[in-house]
Amino acid sequence: MDLPLNIKLLISIVVLLVLVLAWLIVRMLKAEKAKNEMQSRFIELENTTSTLKLQTLESRLNPHLFKNILNSIQSHAYQTYFAMDKLSNVLDYILYESQNRFVSPKEEIEFALNLIEINKIKISPLFSLSVKKKLDEADPLYEQKILAPLISIDLIENAFKHADLQSPDAFISIIIEFKDNFFSLTVSNKVSPKSAFLKEHSGIGTATLEQRLKIIYKSCFKLERYVEEDIYVAQLKINLLEHKNQMFTA
Repeated sequence: MDLPLNIKLLISIVVLLVLVLAWLIVRMLKAEKAKNEMQSRFIELENTTSTLKLQTLESRLNPHLFKNILNSIQSHAYQTYFAMDKLSNVLDYILYESQNRFVSPKEEIEFALNLIEINKIKISPLFSLSVKKKLDEADPLYEQKILAPLISIDLIENAFKHADLQSPDAFISIIIEFKDNFFSLTVSNKVSPKSAFLKEHSGIGTATLEQRLKIIYKSCFKLERYVEEDIYVAQLKINLLEHKNQMFTA
């Protein structure tokens, strides 16, 4: 006797989830091995205080990103196929590109867009999510290795984590810009009144981002975070041309 269609679908989803989790475990084990090898080489080649500090900060950052992504995948099994495609891109970026000291703005922006797509499975299709890009792809710096990898995580993750998802006028707005030699990321969202974020908007991700920016970009960046009534706004702006000139001078 054939099983009902809904039972077959449920069994397929369960099997798929098991395979996905097994695949993730294998990838993470390989990633851990690769990460350890890269860290050893990195320490040998970059024996400076600033570089060692950056390595420590990034090692704290990546596990939190993995945890948030996996929680998103597990909470909505029906979107697994689409999310896995984006997750694969994000994992490749974290495991390989983020091992480099710098990536291009193009690579970091593509990573940010994939990260947004993964986080979208947390919210209702009716939720107001606005993502805008203002990119000057003809800018010579657009494909140059000059932007710190994973610099977009904190602002994007915080928006999805602390946004008010229940209010009828809730929203998340993300604007990614690259023009006139500046990389800019502006994220705003309505904050839930139940969230402790209104009282204390800091944590590992926030502290890590600020420390990395100070170490890498020194005076070439501006990071603003503020709350107006129940709207939280975070804006990061980096002058990449000035940073490049400072690197050559040094």
